[in-house]
Amino acid sequence: MKVIGTLTPARFGLLAVGVAVVASASACTAQAPGSATPAATASATSPAPAATATATATASAAATASPSVSPGTSATVGALVAGFPAKLLPVMPGAKVVASSFDKSTSPATAALVGSTSAKPAAVVAYYTKALEAQGFKPVPGNAVGSVASKDFVRAGNETVNIAVPQSGGVSTFTIGANVAPESVK
Repeated sequence: MKVIGTLTPARFGLLAVGVAVVASASACTAQAPGSATPAATASATSPAPAATATATATASAAATASPSVSPGTSATVGALVAGFPAKLLPVMPGAKVVASSFDKSTSPATAALVGSTSAKPAAVVAYYTKALEAQGFKPVPGNAVGSVASKDFVRAGNETVNIAVPQSGGVSTFTIGANVAPESVK
């Protein structure tokens, strides 16, 4: 189907957004002496060596490109950024927030959440499927990109959410990106 074919690049783009959020936020966050950096933490939960190389390249590009970020964008590492639409994208019970970002000054508004959990990728996708369907989002056919669990959702024809959940070493690291009408994130 043409619809699925056009969504596949978006899935990889949203995964890159999650990596960029971690990279941008870690570049702006001071660390206590002797503590692990968020980048080191993100690398420890990366899905595979090939993905680590891609994430590192993407993070490097994002770190140099961060001055072009919209002035309304907020991002943080290890917590939900102030004003994050937690009703739209709730944190899965038992999951740890790795990074988050939010920009409601654009149309569509954008929100991204990166988290980690010991739950299997299928359980993460099931949790967010239930949460998003309760808000009127409809799942798009397809459940993976390659070997990575991934799911797209659409609401009102122009609001989208994507979740991608690679797993490595018993840890599922999920990246969720949402593009929704600004009034949806009040």
